[in-house]
Amino acid sequence: MDRLPKWADIVLVPFLSLVLAAAVSAVVILAIGQDPWEALTVMVEGSLMSAYGWGYTLYYTTSFIFTGLAVTVAFHAGLFNIGGEGQAQMGGLGVALCCLFIPWPHWSLALLGAALGGAAFGAAWIAIPAWLQAKRGSHIVITTIMFNYIASSLLIYMLVDVLRPKGEQDPATARFPSVTNLPKLNELPGLDLLFTQEVRANVTLFIALAAAVAVWALLWRTRLGYAIRAFGKSQPAAKYAGIDATRITMIALLLSGALAGLMAVNNVMGEAEKLVGNSASGAGFIGIAVALMGRNHPIGVVLAALLFGFLFQGGAELGLWTKIPIEMRIVVQGLVILFTGALDMMVRMMLTRIFGLFRNPARAQGAA
Repeated sequence: MDRLPKWADIVLVPFLSLVLAAAVSAVVILAIGQDPWEALTVMVEGSLMSAYGWGYTLYYTTSFIFTGLAVTVAFHAGLFNIGGEGQAQMGGLGVALCCLFIPWPHWSLALLGAALGGAAFGAAWIAIPAWLQAKRGSHIVITTIMFNYIASSLLIYMLVDVLRPKGEQDPATARFPSVTNLPKLNELPGLDLLFTQEVRANVTLFIALAAAVAVWALLWRTRLGYAIRAFGKSQPAAKYAGIDATRITMIALLLSGALAGLMAVNNVMGEAEKLVGNSASGAGFIGIAVALMGRNHPIGVVLAALLFGFLFQGGAELGLWTKIPIEMRIVVQGLVILFTGALDMMVRMMLTRIFGLFRNPARAQGAA
């Protein structure tokens, strides 16, 4: 049976999937009476052609890296964590409590404490679904998605009845102390030459990149990572080899929840500087698409997160400067997910056939 070269599977398949998604998106834009080339121009200029645009693109990218890595770690253990949205919301609660009730002397210490708080709350939120999966066989997809709704309700309760300042109507916490404010990229030496005005992207971007490196090192350079990947490939074989299924399931899912919770450092502490109800902003669900498109590899996740950051910021620019509704970005994201996920095998089979004809000219002549 013909097999696709590794480079083609890693590079060519996602590229062609993107081309197909872009082509169908262009048809949709034409169908609503708009110009696809104008749409592409506005998206590129609004997200990549200025320091302002890059600031927003990298801000969204940071959040998507965390949630994409969360899905990736669970996936390598053969588990599908789709509760990143709820875990990110609970991570936001952990970040808010650390920023509001601990007197930090400097933003760097506050960043460390908030990161630990966000990761701990994210891990704690997935702990029950993880235990139910490991001990009772409850499907992780069902339990994590249901916990999203519980997290949303719990967060609303905390914001309305517990953490909301007296006399305020907005369901949000008080603004965090100024000492906890994270430096934006335009405030960092060297980067202030590129970002000449205030941008939303902040130092959390470097934590996200460090997390990607850490996940790569964990999965491919440690004994625990090998056990996680072996368990994900074949649970019966892993158990026969002496790998503890309960331990691996719990560790993989707790790490996944912690990574999702870390996302809150970016938008709760770094951007909003307070906790609001929609703090996750759908990044938990976008992380699923990021992981799928990134082939569940940290490098791929970073690149896919950058693409979705571009789509998110570019879609916002469409709503501002064209008659194309901002919801169009959701359509484009859905098409990217469709072609890189559900229809991924179609592209791979097509390429496998083409490469097979080149390897076997006799077959190509017979087909002719």
